[in-house]
Amino acid sequence: METKKTNKEILVKGLKIMGTSLGAMFLGPLLLHIAFSNQEKPLYIPILIVAIIICALAIYLAFKGLNTILDSMFKK
Repeated sequence: METKKTNKEILVKGLKIMGTSLGAMFLGPLLLHIAFSNQEKPLYIPILIVAIIICALAIYLAFKGLNTILDSMFKK
């Protein structure tokens, strides 16, 4: 009988994705705060758009990283 083992390569890949997500989780709100505190500046709209994209990317990467980590543990 074969026991299930964690696939270490896929686990490391998932942890790298989660690390990138963590960076985006800090960068996105920071840029949002910078954009909202400088509404009279000409770069308000571009910084706001970039911040929203980074926040959405953080959420996507968190789900993708968690799914990859779970795949490394429970799939063959």
